Amino acid sequence: MKAMVQDIYGPPEVLRLEETDRPVPGQGEVLVRVHAAAVDQGVWHLVAGMPYAIRAAGFGLRAPKSRVPGMDLAGRVEAVGPDVTRFRPGDEVYGSGTGSFAEYACAKEDRLAPKPVNLGFEAAAAVPVSGCTALKALRDGGRIEAGQRVLILGASGGVGSYAVQLAKAFGAHVTGVCSGAKADLVRSLGADEVVDYLHEDPVDGRRRYDLVLDIAGNRRLSRLRRALTARGTLVIVGGEEGGRWIGGNQRQLAALALSPFISQNLRPLASVEHHSDLQVLTDLIEAGKVTPAVDRTYPLAEAPDAIRHLREGQVRGKLVIRVGGQQEY
Repeated sequence: MKAMVQDIYGPPEVLRLEETDRPVPGQGEVLVRVHAAAVDQGVWHLVAGMPYAIRAAGFGLRAPKSRVPGMDLAGRVEAVGPDVTRFRPGDEVYGSGTGSFAEYACAKEDRLAPKPVNLGFEAAAAVPVSGCTALKALRDGGRIEAGQRVLILGASGGVGSYAVQLAKAFGAHVTGVCSGAKADLVRSLGADEVVDYLHEDPVDGRRRYDLVLDIAGNRRLSRLRRALTARGTLVIVGGEEGGRWIGGNQRQLAALALSPFISQNLRPLASVEHHSDLQVLTDLIEAGKVTPAVDRTYPLAEAPDAIRHLREGQVRGKLVIRVGGQQEY
């Protein structure tokens, strides 16, 4: 099969397109013929091997254990491993797996769900990682309730574009924060208010919120807390620009240490995709309440360009990788 592979950590240029062996599904795994994959910050971190804590977490100290990057996927089931009961060859699925920047990838059965009937493969591939992260941040981390005021920092990105729509579906009043160039997108997603962070500080304390989602940000906890009500909740989703060793994760550690001693709730988020969460997203997508925001689609051979574009910070929503040169299904 054709796949993007890497033998060392580094910039996107370490990736190359080559022929490699097709994976074999193990117990509880599904082999998917990948029609589309997607790019997010997690893909870049694993390609770069940064921060170093990622390597120590089991992804390979000196070189990546998995030569093929990519997590999000959408495609058709090619084969199933032992003990798989929910899928059979030919089923259209979406979810997360290992090595989705390839014509075939394996995924655990519990990380796949039937593809929404109203989405093509490319749009469906844009959902799993970012959509599940947004859902868990709001529902599980934020314990969102109808009528709450919610502030979403990073509202125009992959996770943020889903968070805006999900918060509205949960009945919240949503303020999205982004650059002015992306304000039209955030409004189109349903935000009640949009703040351009280049011209206004969204956490200066003049307005307070029941729930704040800080997505891949780097603001200090003391500043973020100014935007919370006395018993409000802050959910930290990832982080950038935090150094080579633990990246932006020092804020998550600080939040865990501080939260027991204050009235506000400060919660880091650890998200793993599960078919039950994908089913929630499927129901909302098929009901027309959530729609993937796809900025651009790249052929598999141009996956390094997609990662570079993501890191430039100009993406509106999600970037998708079209695998095998096929058109939208």
